[in-house]
Amino acid sequence: MGPDDPHPHPRLIIASACAAEVLTMVGVFAFAALLPGFMGAWDLSSTQAGWIGGILFAGFALTAPVLVALTDRLDARRVFVAGAVLAGGANLAFAWLAEGFWSALALRAVAGVGLAGTYMPGLRVMVDRLAPHRRVAAVPLYTACFSLGSATSYLIPGRVADLAGWPAAFAVSGLAALAAVPLVAWLRPQPPEQPEGASGALLDFRPVLASRAAMGYVLGYAAHMWELFTFRAWIVAFLGFALATGAPGATAWWSAGGLLSPGTVATLGALVAMGCSIGGARLATRRGRARTIQVYMALSSGLALAFGWLAAVPYPVLALLALVYAGLIQLDSAALTTGAIENAPRGRRGATLAVHALLGFGAAFLGPVAFGVTLDGAGGHQAPMAWGLAFVLVALVGMTGIPALTLAARPSRRAEAGRGVTPRH
Repeated sequence: MGPDDPHPHPRLIIASACAAEVLTMVGVFAFAALLPGFMGAWDLSSTQAGWIGGILFAGFALTAPVLVALTDRLDARRVFVAGAVLAGGANLAFAWLAEGFWSALALRAVAGVGLAGTYMPGLRVMVDRLAPHRRVAAVPLYTACFSLGSATSYLIPGRVADLAGWPAAFAVSGLAALAAVPLVAWLRPQPPEQPEGASGALLDFRPVLASRAAMGYVLGYAAHMWELFTFRAWIVAFLGFALATGAPGATAWWSAGGLLSPGTVATLGALVAMGCSIGGARLATRRGRARTIQVYMALSSGLALAFGWLAAVPYPVLALLALVYAGLIQLDSAALTTGAIENAPRGRRGATLAVHALLGFGAAFLGPVAFGVTLDGAGGHQAPMAWGLAFVLVALVGMTGIPALTLAARPSRRAEAGRGVTPRH
């Protein structure tokens, strides 16, 4: 920060953006954290539960292209504030109005629109106010804080629901999102960088789609998000299934808020994932980003092939494997987003993040739904084989990111140079 820099110290910018991100995420996995109770209380099928669990990300994916691309035209703070207010209102409305499948589906979709207005725009709020050399470290931290937000989204709603019921859990989630507004609003305005040449239409993503390097990371991110969000949407239910079917060692560990209860394991897994995301990004930067991400994807998909078949192993072992899996899934997350940003065509950072979000969160929506459909089609959520097959599907889709990263590993340097981009792998 130089003497003529109107912005606060970079550490304050990063801290404000990351704290705001976590607060807006308290309600994101609240439904997943309380899923077993909702399935019983509302008599939901696995397919219906998958729809409610995934529809938030459909709302995100459908609106993110517009909301994130807007950050190429106006200060991202304005988009973030609007998104946080909408997310807070949607969670408060869920607390008071949700009473079954259809009302829950609609309100979670609105919450997804709010998340679309905060997650990637919040990243723009941060990176637009930082020097390029600081972005390399700041982007992985911000992306990793998504895992911290996920942890709070299991922990806080779960604890509040135990004390005061699920409506209170969603009310607290809504208030948390509203509390994020002043953390971003206090930052100084920052006009976005202007693209080279004519600005074009708001949703003109052709320069991004033509960038092999950027699209390699975007497509890899979609495969990653399918695996990650399916895991997070269903891990509490899967561990609950293992406990309900009498997994060895289960009795001593099963209690609300217990050391290895499903909700606690999901919370711990998200915290483990945060450290893995930061460490994975650093290692990828040193060893070659695209090729290192391919190794990460092979490891996580390999475990997914076996994970769903392990409900009958001793429960502490299953809980430990869930933590390992949570970490492996997240190794590539920050590296993928950093790769997309670093290889974005000049002046198209917002458009690149819009495509990144559209495909990534579109996959995040489809994954939990496909998982639930697989469960119902293979015998229901009480059938061990159904869980095994559902996780095999997760693994197969996750593996598609490996060939996608080949685009990032071997971009067309002539094409990238023509768009003013120096490929960074």
